[in-house]
Formats: sequence, C-alpha cells, structure tokens
Amino acid sequence: MSLAPPVHVTAGVAVTAHGLRKQYGTGEAAVVALDDVDVTFAAGRFTAIMGPSGSGKSTLMHCLAGLDRPTAGTVRIGDAELGRLDDRRLTLLRRDRVGFVFQRFNLLPALSTEENILLPLAIAGRRPEPGWFRQVVAAVGLADRLRHRPAELSGGQQQRVAVARALVTKPWVVFADEPTGNLDSRAGNEVLRLLREAVDTLGQTVVMVTHDPTAAAHADRVVFLADGRLVRDLAAPTAERVLDVLAHLDPGADRAGDAVPSHRGR
Repeated sequence: MSLAPPVHVTAGVAVTAHGLRKQYGTGEAAVVALDDVDVTFAAGRFTAIMGPSGSGKSTLMHCLAGLDRPTAGTVRIGDAELGRLDDRRLTLLRRDRVGFVFQRFNLLPALSTEENILLPLAIAGRRPEPGWFRQVVAAVGLADRLRHRPAELSGGQQQRVAVARALVTKPWVVFADEPTGNLDSRAGNEVLRLLREAVDTLGQTVVMVTHDPTAAAHADRVVFLADGRLVRDLAAPTAERVLDVLAHLDPGADRAGDAVPSHRGR
C-alpha cells in the first residue's frame, strides 16, 4: 500500500520544525539533544546542517526525517505532520516521500545497480516511471553500470547508486547524513555535485548533515547548531565563511565528526 498522491509543498516550504525538543533520560541523567529548535527548509533548495561535536545536528536530522520522535514540538514534511502519524503511516511516508543517503552506502550486495536503485519502488509495489528512471540514471552517470553488483563498483559509484535510489521515488525531500564521509576527496566532490544538480536540474530538496566546510559550500544555505539550539543561519556559504562561523561557535572543536560529549546528545 502507498500513500495517497502528494499535496505538494506550499509557500516554498518542504520541511519545517517548531519548538523541537529531544531529551534522553530523566532527572540528573537527562541529556537534552535539541532545545526548542525552530527551523524551516525551503523547497527546491540545498541546505546543510552543521555545528560542533555534540551540537545535535544528527539528532535534528533524525527527527526531521521521522527516524526518531521528538520529546516535544512538531515536524511537517510537505503537508504531513509527523506527530499525527502512527507508526504504519510514518513508515509509509518515509518510504514514499523521503529519500535517504547515508555515510554507509547501504546497498544490497546480491542486487544489481538497477535493482538497488529501484528497491524502494519494488518494496512499495510501484512501477518505475521509465522516463524519470532514465533521467536519474543519466544524472548520476550509471547507465553503463546497471548490471554491476556493488562489489564491482568503486566507493564513489556505490554512493551514486545510493543517490539515485534516493531520487527515484520523486521524494518531497532527500536527507543526506555525512554522504561523503567514506569517500576520498574526488569521489566526495562528485557526490556533492550530483546533489547540487539534483536541486538545480531536477527540482529536488536536499537537507545534508556534514562536518566538512567544503561540502557545506555546495549548499544554498547552512544552519548551525550549538548545544542543541539553532544559533546561526548563513546564506551563500563558502568554505571560508563556514570555517569562520564554526571557529566562533567552538574554537577548540574536533571537526572529525559528531561525537557525543558527556553533557549533550548528537
């Protein structure tokens, strides 16, 4: 079963969160990962989420994408308020309306490139639109690799398969969580170029968590978290401007990842 045909996003908004709070544990052991976050992501735009280690950026993405439920506040993807959906409807929304690109490619080794790309549609019992499938495959440059299995592809090619899989369902939004984290700089730049082209030529909405200022510079906008709160919003980012903001947020931050310190969540 699939969701009803989408009522597409209005007023240029793809995803919005209001009063978002995420707390783990209670009492003295409580960890506040998100603290009253209000944020809106424009449709057809590429937004990066950044912040020092433990700032809450991964938690924010998980709540926005319906992978985790917030303690308080609301999240809307398109016309759907996630808090009003039961587990079944939330699963359907993630399957039919949301695309995911993770640091680990999450491809099935026994399936070909084509089968991996079409997997979300196969699970949903939906037929691919031939024209859209060809357009996506051409955009990621995999037309000559459709019969190859993941073990026969480079890391960069595997991540391109993951990008195509995220796009093939025509989702309302693609969430990318450190999509270049396991790639060398050349392959990483290629994946970032694909995400940028998905926005510019396919009209896609992309929200990406990254710790890399160079990756963030591919976005139209960067939002910055610190201690679970939204603290800065940067339009037309460059790597230098992003580095400057990060340095002011946490001069001693370890940029290698989003580790969890003792007093905060991710």
